[in-house]
This record gives sequence, C-alpha cells and structure tokens, in this order.
Amino acid sequence: MFTGIVEELGEVVRITQTAGDSALVAVRGPLVTSDARHGDSIAVNGVCLTVVDVSDGTFTADVMGETLRRSALGALRAGDQVNLERAAALNSRLGGHLVQGHVDGVGEVIAREPAAQWETVRFRLPAALARYVVEKGSITVDGVSLTVAGVGPDWFAVGLIPTTLKLTTLGARRVGDPVNLEVDVLAKYVERLLGARLADPAAPDADLRGGLSAVDPRGGLPGAVAPGEVA
Repeated sequence: MFTGIVEELGEVVRITQTAGDSALVAVRGPLVTSDARHGDSIAVNGVCLTVVDVSDGTFTADVMGETLRRSALGALRAGDQVNLERAAALNSRLGGHLVQGHVDGVGEVIAREPAAQWETVRFRLPAALARYVVEKGSITVDGVSLTVAGVGPDWFAVGLIPTTLKLTTLGARRVGDPVNLEVDVLAKYVERLLGARLADPAAPDADLRGGLSAVDPRGGLPGAVAPGEVA
C-alpha cells in the first residue's frame, strides 16, 4: 500500500526483455534504495513492483507482460525519469490517499493551462473509469495522489502546485503523453457492495435496500422538503 506522495524522481537505467513478454527493469533511486531489500515493494509511476535486487542505489524488478500491457510502463526507455515511492509503513502519515499500486487504466494528457501559481492539467480517461472520478475526490496519476478539480464525460482536471510540477514527472508531461491511472479503491468497494446487496432479494439488509429505493429522484430523502417548496 502507498500514499501517492512521491519520494524521489528516479531514472530508468535499463529494460531487459526476459522470457515471453516480461521484462526486467533497473531503476536508479538512491533514497528509495537506502533501506530496500529483496522482496520489498516500490511504486514506479504508480505501479507496484517487487524488488529482486539492490546494488549501488539501483534496484531491479520483474515486470510481467500483463503489467506492461495494462500500464504505461511499456513505453519507458533508458534515461526516462520515473516517480518513486516506497510502500507505506503502518506508522507513517497518510499525506495523500490509500493507493494500491494497481493501475486501473492508461490516460492521456489532453491540455495544460499554466497560471501564475499553479497549472491546470486535463487528462482523458477510459470510459469504464469515469464513474469512479468525482470532483474533489482523489485519483492517482503516475503514482501522484491528486485532488480532482473538474470532471467531464471522458476527462478530468487537476491543479498542480509548483512543488508537484518540480518534484514529479507531471511537470514534464506533454499533451499526448500516456499516464497511469488508479481510481480511489473506496469508490470501487462501495459500488461492489451496494450492487450485490441491491441485487440479492434474500439479503438480510432489506432496510438498506428500502432506504435507497425510497430516496427521492431529486436527491432528497423521503418526506424531505425541497428548497422553495411548502410542506
């Protein structure tokens, strides 16, 4: 588990194709390797990878073909910078939000709008992920925990402060570049739980189903008086 707070910018040293469609990636990151050992987890651009070796500030990790296909890691080349974060400790601060390091899909930078103190960046996202993204909610972009500033049918926007622009790869992302996306896992759990309960007529939580079905389509609770109406 991670928090989406990037610890350092690493550099891809090499990517070696291995058996089948897998690869072995070597990444230089003096900070994240300072206490890393075989078997530890390090997020690389938001993808949780398992350390297989550490030497002189560089760690190597196996990347399965499925991961290469479902994320933007397959587009990395030697010399590219990457966002790095070690797995969170139970006593660490949760500065961002709960991040699993399991990429849900690949998005694309579609617009950048610089301002005096920050920059608004808009991303296109897969249609299947759009329902999990809400304004003021959280989303992970290339391993960076961000607050959603705006949403559309197939896009969302975030505001990047100078620190984020300087200390992560997002400052150098150009229009058309792919990015790894992970939506808030809590949203997926809520959808799963409510869907299962509402679909099962024998479930013991009929009160929950009844309460949800009785919600006024205008967004109010049963018997509630809408603004401007008289009870």
